Amino acid sequence: MNLKAAHFFENAKKWKEEFILLREIICENQVLEEDYKWMHPCYTFQDKNVVLIHGFKEYCALLFHKGAILKDPKNMLIQQTENVQSARQIRFTNSEQIEASRDAIAEYIREAIEIEKSGKKVEMRKTADYPVPEEFTRVMQEDPLLQVAFQSLTPGRQKAYLFYFNQAKQVKTREARIEKYYQHILDGKGIDD
Repeated sequence: MNLKAAHFFENAKKWKEEFILLREIICENQVLEEDYKWMHPCYTFQDKNVVLIHGFKEYCALLFHKGAILKDPKNMLIQQTENVQSARQIRFTNSEQIEASRDAIAEYIREAIEIEKSGKKVEMRKTADYPVPEEFTRVMQEDPLLQVAFQSLTPGRQKAYLFYFNQAKQVKTREARIEKYYQHILDGKGIDD
């Protein structure tokens, strides 16, 4: 039992009963190690993240880190947003739902462990899959140092910038975002650094 995770369960105000029930189901298989990551109980197999318990205003959930490659025979897995590539959630609004789905939840957990044992990976989008906005292309052509700095960033940082710039629907907003992060990119920083 992880001490930080234990405190999480003890101090939970909302979803406490549901969290404890989910923990019980996860721990039944006795293969996963309980850890505490991203301020939530996270269950790992050989130090690889498998499933995490978390709660939101409207629901609590199990988040499967490689949920995108789970079979999902019960059609329970939910992609949080269209941009989430790997993780999938099973959501609950009460302990009765969890209890009624207990066998299915256990099966999803077993499959997630088998996926981790097999070493399978989720095929992630490449940086080249993200369009480069015209405004950003123009700015990089005008400043070769910016282009070199951008190409020197890790693929994850590049994707984050391209995604953020592309989210803006108006040219003015895209230009403002590019201007805001211009120096960040030159400094070799990611969007969240």
